Amino acid sequence: MLKPLKELAPGIIASVVVSVAAIVIGWGEAAVFRRAIIEPLVLAILVGMVARTVRGDHPREDPGVRFVAKPVLEVAVFLLGATMDVPRLFASGPMLAVGIVALVILALGIGYTVGRLVGLPHKLAVLVACGNAICGNSAIAAVAPVIDAERKDVAASIALTAVLGVVVVLGLPMLSIPLRYSNYQYGVLAGLTVYAVPQVLAAAFAVSPLSGQVATAVKLARVLMLGPVVVAFSIVQKQRSDAKTTGKRPSPVPAFVVGFALLATLRSLHVIPDAGANAAKLVAGWLTIGAMAALGLGVDLQSVRQVGGRVMSAVAGSLVALISLAIVLIHTLGIR
Repeated sequence: MLKPLKELAPGIIASVVVSVAAIVIGWGEAAVFRRAIIEPLVLAILVGMVARTVRGDHPREDPGVRFVAKPVLEVAVFLLGATMDVPRLFASGPMLAVGIVALVILALGIGYTVGRLVGLPHKLAVLVACGNAICGNSAIAAVAPVIDAERKDVAASIALTAVLGVVVVLGLPMLSIPLRYSNYQYGVLAGLTVYAVPQVLAAAFAVSPLSGQVATAVKLARVLMLGPVVVAFSIVQKQRSDAKTTGKRPSPVPAFVVGFALLATLRSLHVIPDAGANAAKLVAGWLTIGAMAALGLGVDLQSVRQVGGRVMSAVAGSLVALISLAIVLIHTLGIR
């Protein structure tokens, strides 16, 4: 027991240091700009990548970094299930809920196709598509361990998705003017297109309280698609693995995904109280930041630059498609 801990300790300590640095920088942003322009989750990756580039390789840290980047991240995804209240998320109406499901599925397909067309490999295209269609960084982080994505691909897709995420937050309110959207319509648009929940709040409440409330509800319903998408990709990945090997057959659904679904069910049945959900959200947030720090520590900036142009093209193309789909959905459903 002591030997594994001794091997893991250097990488875990490095990940914690980077995580703390990212959080402190996030606090600094909030103090200066009154909100975090770049989330600590993204900052953790960026700080980790810079640290890796400046410090060079540290082989002693690799076991711990890998541990934080995968098993710890899986625990974070598992805990997020305790924050999902399914009936409440779909309280905005059945047709809108159906529309959200359809939009996510179409956005996944279009995003993956765009990624492949610009030359991204299969797994990187999947990460970009999931981040675009569902919830940006969190979706990429949740899907990455299921498809065994490489750390450099995870870091590149999260970093570049975050860049466009900030652009959307700043630019989306201006789009509502030529579209002549009501506050309710704009709230739906923001909830359907903006990546992270904090970014949704920034983009929607800046327009009106109603827009913010509607956007939050729609965004949470979109986030709920993360569970089924992760399960679907785990099954597909299992089938791909079976085609390459005749060895031990893995479980079609990872344990952390099963746990996510179980906790979501318990939360929806109110077995898990609000205090428990809030605690799970807090712990999951800290663990996710740590995992992102580990991902950053595993990637040199040069490797990100090698795929940066293609990833940015895929993210931008997928984002344009997502916004277009959202506008079509709003008009198709007659949302006013």
